[in-house]
Formats: sequence, C-alpha cells, structure tokens
Amino acid sequence: MEGAYFTKDTDAFRMNGMPDTPTARSATTSFVSIDRRSDGVAVLRIDRPGRNALSTVVLNQIRAAADELAADPPGAVVVWGGDEVFSQGGDPTEFDTVDPALARYIGERFHAANSAVAAIPRPTIAAICGVATGGGLELALACDFRVAAANARLGLHEITLGLFPGGGGTQRLPRLVGPARAKYMIFSGEPVSAGEALRIGLVDQVVADGTTLDAAAAWAAALAARRATALELAKQAVDGGLDLPLADGLRLELDLFPRAFGAGAESSRDNRGPMAGA
Repeated sequence: MEGAYFTKDTDAFRMNGMPDTPTARSATTSFVSIDRRSDGVAVLRIDRPGRNALSTVVLNQIRAAADELAADPPGAVVVWGGDEVFSQGGDPTEFDTVDPALARYIGERFHAANSAVAAIPRPTIAAICGVATGGGLELALACDFRVAAANARLGLHEITLGLFPGGGGTQRLPRLVGPARAKYMIFSGEPVSAGEALRIGLVDQVVADGTTLDAAAAWAAALAARRATALELAKQAVDGGLDLPLADGLRLELDLFPRAFGAGAESSRDNRGPMAGA
C-alpha cells in the first residue's frame, strides 16, 4: 500500500455551515489509498463501509490522492471501489437538511475531487462493479475510460430525490453519450445495465463479474508501456480542445506536437519502455 489519505475537516465543516454528522466526526479515518504497482499502474482505491458513499470527507481524500498522482504520475491509473460496488454516490446523511449553502459546499467538494481525477496527466480507467450511481457515476465520468462488470448498473438517480446531478454529470455525460441520451438518463433517473452502457458508449468494456480489476489493470499496464510524455500531451490536446472551436483546437494540437520531440523521444524510438520521467 503506497499511501492512505486522511483529512481533518470537522472544524472546516462547522465553519462552512456543515452539521456535526457522523462523517464529519470520522474525518481522521482513511477511506482512500493508492497502490503503486511494478508495471507502472497505480490503483486509487475507495473503501468506505456503506456502499462507498461519497461524503465530503471521502471526496477530500479522493482529491488529495489525485493531486498526489498528478504531482508524481504513474504510467496509468485505475479507480476502483471493490468487487461489490463502485459507489452509490453522495452520503445521504449530509443532505438531512434543505440548505442551499450546504448544497453548494458539497457540490464544490464533488467538483474538486472529480476535477482532480480528470487532471491526472496519464490515462485513467474506472473499474466498475455493482452500482455506480449519482456521484459515483460522476466520478467514473471524470476518468478517461470505464470498464464495467456484467452485473454493473449505472445511472444518475438524483431526479428521483427531487434534485439533479451536481457533481459534473450534466456536463460530462452529454459530452460522452450525446445530449438527448444524457437528458433521458438524467430526467428519468433510471439506471442502465452494463450491456446498455456499452451500447451507448457510456462504458468501453464489459467483462465477466469478478474480473473487472484485472481487466482494467491489464489495459492500464498496456497504456503505461507507452511513452509518458506522448500520453500526457495527447490527453492535453484532446481534453483541451473539446470546448474550443475547431480552428483553436487544431492550433492547440500544433502547439503541443513539437513537444513530443523533446527529451526522451530517442528512447521511445529504441523501444526501451515507458518514459515515466520524461
């Protein structure tokens, strides 16, 4: 186990209007860890009893772990919630009161965690078993790819609670599956099966139950064997160009392309393996 992440946010919660919830009082418990493997893959593991509910404590730990992976990137990253569940989404104990200020605070924690995962400068793969709903699916959407077990169910159920997705789902989902299909999932709140998720492009692979982590890790290892600088620049070009007019996106690509010929390019031509420090 490479690292575990702790936060001590109880006072910060109170200062920002957060109630003194059980999740606030457990702020010194680690629910997130990183396992760096010898093949260049790092597994970011979420392990919280109660279906990996994403409390603000857990979200802060995810952000801290993602920041560490961005500062010292491996070859590729797998985000993993375990064999039973990826994540049910937000922690219902933090939504006991209808308080716009509290909702804003929780939404900011979701955005910070998911944006930190999206900013990891290497390929990221969500390995999904069981349920990935609400904020759990929003976390998976922040990854570059998604591998789902055959038993997985994925959805944004917030509308059934009288809410709507506030952790990035209204923006990342339509960019992945198109606006009409995204609106159907958001407006209905109905989850989709792994097979349907594959058909609409929500996930990239569906594998047998019990093999999800192995499949995601094998894919990640194959990606980690590519030159790190080229992967990082390619990710910058794709992600950075998505919201730009085509001409500006092409200019971004042209600006980044020469950097692939910098330090380390000779080693990649000699097939001497990943250039993690390039």
